[in-house]
Amino acid sequence: MLAKLFRDFMLIWTTVDPIGNLAIFSGLTASLPRAERNRVARRASIYAALILVGAVVAGQVILDAMGIHLLSLKLAGGLILFVFALKMLFGEMETEPQGDPNRDIAVFPLAVPSIAGPGTIMAVIVLTDNDVYTVPEQAETAVMLLLVLFINYMLLRASEPILKVIGRQGASILVRVMGIILAALSVELVMSALHIQPWASLPKP
Repeated sequence: MLAKLFRDFMLIWTTVDPIGNLAIFSGLTASLPRAERNRVARRASIYAALILVGAVVAGQVILDAMGIHLLSLKLAGGLILFVFALKMLFGEMETEPQGDPNRDIAVFPLAVPSIAGPGTIMAVIVLTDNDVYTVPEQAETAVMLLLVLFINYMLLRASEPILKVIGRQGASILVRVMGIILAALSVELVMSALHIQPWASLPKP
């Protein structure tokens, strides 16, 4: 159970990417007063939580209604997460979105796609497969999701002092480390969907 909880936490953590969100949030809210920055962080976290919890509860029901098998989703999810990891590794996730300055940045781009992006939505649906995991196991995954979102929220609230300590270069390095971990996890998902046992063909020492 602990191994699954840790794996769920790491997969959700790397797809949510709190360190990358920290850099994006800091850039988008640099001109706002502290109270408004905190309100934006709170609204973005609430919106993202509603989207992701909705994916946990209804995501597979919708897929079943469309006749999409979860193994197909797991394979597609692994490939999408791998592309997501490559973007983290090559710095594409650090580009700050531009657009209408009057838009609600708590909704776009913070809640979607920064926090609740397609990679995260895909991950939580795969991790709560009704055919593989029991209801208590799915509840544990949901708890890990909420834990990651809470940590992400606290990091957003503390964005100014944190970035002063680690700097933007430090944040960039951490994002790339998370990208490597996510790439490995995405490969595991693909091998699981294809029923490939890692290292099974290697000779024993």
